[in-house]
Amino acid sequence: MKKIFFIYPLSIFCFFTAFSQHGTVLENRMIKSSVLKKDIKYNIYLPSDYTTSQRRYPVLYLLHGMWGSNVNWVQSGEANRIADKEINAGNIPDMIIVMPDGGNQWYINSVEGYNYEDFFIKEFIPFIDSTYQTRAMREYRALSGLSMGGYGSILYALKHNDMFVSCAALSSAIFTEEEVEKNPDAMYDQWFAVIYGKGRGKERLALPTWIENSTLRLVDKGNIDELKKTKWYFDCGDDDFLYKGNAAMHVLMSDKKIPHEFRMRDGAHTWEYWRTGL
Repeated sequence: MKKIFFIYPLSIFCFFTAFSQHGTVLENRMIKSSVLKKDIKYNIYLPSDYTTSQRRYPVLYLLHGMWGSNVNWVQSGEANRIADKEINAGNIPDMIIVMPDGGNQWYINSVEGYNYEDFFIKEFIPFIDSTYQTRAMREYRALSGLSMGGYGSILYALKHNDMFVSCAALSSAIFTEEEVEKNPDAMYDQWFAVIYGKGRGKERLALPTWIENSTLRLVDKGNIDELKKTKWYFDCGDDDFLYKGNAAMHVLMSDKKIPHEFRMRDGAHTWEYWRTGL
């Protein structure tokens, strides 16, 4: 009798394992960028029936954080495992997940002329749509990312509202104007000067590149009716140093009556937090 009770659950496990579907990750694929004048790597997750189906799939663009690369969301974030699990459970549809290498340039057109935003919007997305079986419409294209990538995903969803139906940003690097103004000079010079431009104190808030890429300013000055067309989700750990900017975004969107979901969950600026967020 003990053997029967042992074999029965084991057989159930084997049955469901046999019928579980697993997507494929293609690593370090390459696009020759004429905008950036260099090769840019990306990883891509393709659903299990991709090679045998004539279907076209929705696309999630998943952006990494500072000091990361195109491999992080698979190697540390386990994006493929999470996608397999949720697809097999019927919680999400089959989808393509694209994970580009963003370097440390904050995904923007920087003051020094490294125009990553132009690359991503004008070159990379059209390349993905022409190379893979995507549904190349706003209704089937979404953004997500962590930290610097969370900032990038919110930035693109704000500035290119006609291209993305939803944005789910995790631990986004959103900074209030007070934080930017009072940021220690050495830290600002290391992290932001090459992106937004050099400046001290309030001078930084007048820099054109900062004004054009401040997510809080874009919401404050944006077309509210257009911003309401996007499905917004963002979160931040209660022990995360980025809590202030994320909370400010929640307050601003609430004041503007922009529907969104904001969660401050238990956790810090860690992969454990981002895996559960994904």
